[in-house]
Amino acid sequence: MSRLRSLGVPGGAALSDERWARLAWSRLVEPENEKVAASIASHGAVDALDRFLSGPEAQAGAHAARLEALDLDRARHVLDRLRARVLVPGDDEWPSGLDQLTVPPLCLYARGECEVSVAEGSVAVVGSRAATAYGLSVAADLGEGLATRGVTVVSGAAFGIDAASHRGALAAGGPTVAVLARGLDRAYPQAHEGLLREIARHGAVVSELPPGWAPHRHRFLARNRLIAAMTVGTVVVEAGLRSGSLNTAKFARGLVRHVAAVPGPVTSVQSAGCHQLMREHGATLVTDAAEVLDLMGRLSLDAVGPVRAPETAESELDPVGLAVFSAVPVRAGADLARLQEHTALDTMTLLAALGRLGALGLVVRDEDRWRKSPPPRRGRSS
Repeated sequence: MSRLRSLGVPGGAALSDERWARLAWSRLVEPENEKVAASIASHGAVDALDRFLSGPEAQAGAHAARLEALDLDRARHVLDRLRARVLVPGDDEWPSGLDQLTVPPLCLYARGECEVSVAEGSVAVVGSRAATAYGLSVAADLGEGLATRGVTVVSGAAFGIDAASHRGALAAGGPTVAVLARGLDRAYPQAHEGLLREIARHGAVVSELPPGWAPHRHRFLARNRLIAAMTVGTVVVEAGLRSGSLNTAKFARGLVRHVAAVPGPVTSVQSAGCHQLMREHGATLVTDAAEVLDLMGRLSLDAVGPVRAPETAESELDPVGLAVFSAVPVRAGADLARLQEHTALDTMTLLAALGRLGALGLVVRDEDRWRKSPPPRRGRSS
């Protein structure tokens, strides 16, 4: 097993050399390490690790401190305690979209009843932590609507929009995937411990960071690329101009994924980032789950028809009928001469139009005068 034994790999362990090597790498370097990714792509994780351990970098700076603390046997016991598993590229459970990243994760730590591959064909719903009541309502409706239609919702389990979208999906009984910017040993935020437990029960919680690693700003930014890559598209519900969810949308655009945004009040700073996405970056405006799936769903199967106003007898009138109906007063009524004056129609045409309006229940005749029919009376609520 090459130099892996020196790092505390237990004898007879079920993990393969490749998996152990990637687990070790994940504890030695930060996410998005381009040099390590290139070495693994050229030599494989095991040989790349051998080269690193025998070189000068392993004895320098943070690498030396992390290498000294690295104990893979202890790491295995932590994973067993958390009931977590380690995923590597090529696993059936590995989300294929991650392979399109310039620097894919070294491995994924996952726990939950669903395989992480449930994210295939999923939609990311992200947004502001400081969400408004409007944003929370829309995010929950999107999560529920997508899950009802069999689409997995992926988000970051943060306060605000993320949590609302997860809860919406859970309310519909659908799976949802939370991607964290810290290790799986602790909930982040701590207040979402119960929510993450529910997500694990009905979906999956994943991270590229090992247990024990804390959330830092650059790790959130790295996490956002995973959310974008695991999904077919990203919906931003609310976002300020500096929101991290705009970073997720940027990754999605770079991966040629769909990007959509929910409009908000023009006076709302929480929606300014959404409006910027639509105005400057070509994000598609969406208002509900049906419109999201019309953009991101299965070709033809999830398409929705154009939105139309409700059809009424009045909306079906031809131009002559509409002109006559507009000329008929509501209360006092008008005689034929007055209606001819307003419509400039001959007598036969005017009478024919009034007859059609009467048949549709839009006007009533009172002797020699016509007036609009009163609107139907609504029953009083008890």
